Amino acid sequence: MERNNPIKITDENTALTKAMRYCAYQERSQQEARDKMYEWGVAGRIIEIVISRLITENFLNEERFARVYARSKFNQKHWGKIKIKQSLKLKRVPDVLIKKALAGIDLDDYMAALQHLLEKKAALIKEKHPLKRHYKLQQYAMSRGFESDAILEVLKNKEL
Repeated sequence: MERNNPIKITDENTALTKAMRYCAYQERSQQEARDKMYEWGVAGRIIEIVISRLITENFLNEERFARVYARSKFNQKHWGKIKIKQSLKLKRVPDVLIKKALAGIDLDDYMAALQHLLEKKAALIKEKHPLKRHYKLQQYAMSRGFESDAILEVLKNKEL
């Protein structure tokens, strides 16, 4: 049985304390914090007051969140810039901050990660026909969020 908003927080201080703990655990976007407070049943007017306080007290910082998010998704999940950008847009991070966060990913590391990803996938593909094999590798890398020109460059240089 699903519960609908079991917690109703009507006190601003309670909401602020709970939101501070939520934001202290890991970097959050403003939208994530807002969504969580709606989930807790916090009233809309209180949410905006709490968000303002969280920003003032540096619990929320969109630029810092975007940088950490982009770096961690690239390093841990090996996502490409396209997938990271889409994910940040879903979290309603401004485009300017998304560009800054993506610029923080080193190009040499990015190309090395793409190459490693393609080499690993190439070892698993049984396809013998070179064009079909090339297409499968390209589609795989695109599904991971890498740009087609970068993929083609790696495939051409490494002849996978």
